[in-house]
Amino acid sequence: MTERLFDIDSYLNEFDCRVISFGEDKNLIYIETDKTAFFPEGGGQTSDRGYLDTLYISDVQEKDGRIFHYTENTAEALQLLSNKTELHGKIDMEKRFSDMQQHSGEHIVSGIVCSSFGYNNVGFHLGTEIVTLDFDGALTREDIDRVELLANKAIWDNKEILVHYPSKDELKSIEYRSKIEIEGQTRLVEIPGVDMCACCAPHVKMT
Repeated sequence: MTERLFDIDSYLNEFDCRVISFGEDKNLIYIETDKTAFFPEGGGQTSDRGYLDTLYISDVQEKDGRIFHYTENTAEALQLLSNKTELHGKIDMEKRFSDMQQHSGEHIVSGIVCSSFGYNNVGFHLGTEIVTLDFDGALTREDIDRVELLANKAIWDNKEILVHYPSKDELKSIEYRSKIEIEGQTRLVEIPGVDMCACCAPHVKMT
């Protein structure tokens, strides 16, 4: 299991790690490390990008609790990984911070839509230019204006965004949004008075 440093500090952009394993296919090398600050694709959010030493990491995926960093398959990359077990990671923080802003914004909007109109978020995609949200009910122009007003207030109030890891017993008494059945430890992201949602992704600290 890879230690998920992004769960501890969403603003951490540099770290040191040890290579556990690596493999290759025709085009890519996949690297597993003992710890990582790279967020793997999930929850509607694309993965982080950045570097492990001189290797450009273009994609990160999680499989059965193991996190794999993907880089171009070159002779130089294979030589580096064959001769070096300790690597220094650096996140593309401009992309990470933008993703965190947009994702936290999605939680604000979805929480307001749920509490105001009873509609559930049934889809979310964070793209490079556009963020899309899908709800199981229709919103009028007036409804959207109301959501925008309340969302702007939540941002203006600069609320702290909190992360909780409740026990199974504690979870029974908490009302929260979730699009899927969750196995294992549930991670809840709370925006006080606005939203409580199960989420695996990094968020900004304040709205």
